[in-house]
Amino acid sequence: MLHLISTSLSLRCRHVAALPLHLRLCATLISGENQQTVQALYDLSVDIQKVRKLKGWVLHQSTAYTKEVSYLLKDMGAPGSIISRILAVYPEAVLCHPEQMQAQRELWMTVCPNQKELVGIIEKFPASFFTSSSHHDNQRHNIAYFQSLSLNKRIITKLMASAPRSFSQPVERNEVMVCALRQAYLELGGEEANVKVWLQKLLSQNPFVLLKPPEVLRRNLLFLRDVGFSTAELLHLVSKLKGFVAELNPDSMRRSLAYSQDTMGCSEAELRDIILNCPALLYYPEDILAERFEALLRAGISMSQIMDTPTVLELTTQIVDYRIQRLRERGYDVGAGSLEVLNGTKKNFEVNFGKLQLRRERPLFNPVAPLRGDD
Repeated sequence: MLHLISTSLSLRCRHVAALPLHLRLCATLISGENQQTVQALYDLSVDIQKVRKLKGWVLHQSTAYTKEVSYLLKDMGAPGSIISRILAVYPEAVLCHPEQMQAQRELWMTVCPNQKELVGIIEKFPASFFTSSSHHDNQRHNIAYFQSLSLNKRIITKLMASAPRSFSQPVERNEVMVCALRQAYLELGGEEANVKVWLQKLLSQNPFVLLKPPEVLRRNLLFLRDVGFSTAELLHLVSKLKGFVAELNPDSMRRSLAYSQDTMGCSEAELRDIILNCPALLYYPEDILAERFEALLRAGISMSQIMDTPTVLELTTQIVDYRIQRLRERGYDVGAGSLEVLNGTKKNFEVNFGKLQLRRERPLFNPVAPLRGDD
């Protein structure tokens, strides 16, 4: 009896040992998975554990087209490392039918300059490419519509990639919102000759504005007019907010304005001037504003300095602390100097910091000072 049991166990162990390691892991760790899908993903060096953790349901689908996705991407010039990265972050791609993927490829190539750039877009925005076939007609109609607005292909590609919902929705919705934006621009004093360029810039900066109802835009413009902004100032705000004016609401703006005015102790007219210089104050909630005011004041910066350069409030407290520390290491007193050196993007700051360092290392030449000669 013992001999039979040991023989049976020995045979079973040999059978398991004969299996490849990755198949043994799949067979013993997870049940109910589509083993062909798992095998195909392993062959492509996809991080299966990551897929299981984030999108495990994909591995349980009975039908998948993993090899077909791989062939398509390879044919477009994608190396294996990019293919595995795409499928690790967006494994749903393997559920797209091959005909659907090919149709998407042909559609995107009507606006993409080349397949290499399309591969780059798929790597960054896989969900925008591997989308439902039911959206194909809407995508095609929206592409034609935006081309009729003289938007160049690069802007259309950016819209499709970063705001895919604006292309999957019926073209009529985009027409209504674009019409509302155009009307607002002209009513605020914009010139007809510049409206297309203005729209191009706005849509490229914030494509999500297309997903907002026109009523939100009108309501926010009315609120800003009621708090005292002139027509010309409203046009400036709409342009500078890059379409975010459609993502605001009167209640939140009212609270943010009240908090900013109370904290800075300024008049309504002064507050409007500050907002024109830093429109971001309109959409930061009170808790974020409080944190940023406190960080600046704690660093020895005065309220008058903040009012002179309000765009420093666009910086997070971590960025402010880091930049102030670097400036102090070079002997710059942020409490006495201009905050412009603290301001801007990372690139802006590095340029300003470099100029500051250069001025410290190179003494200024005084043309009226007497020249010293040898005695």
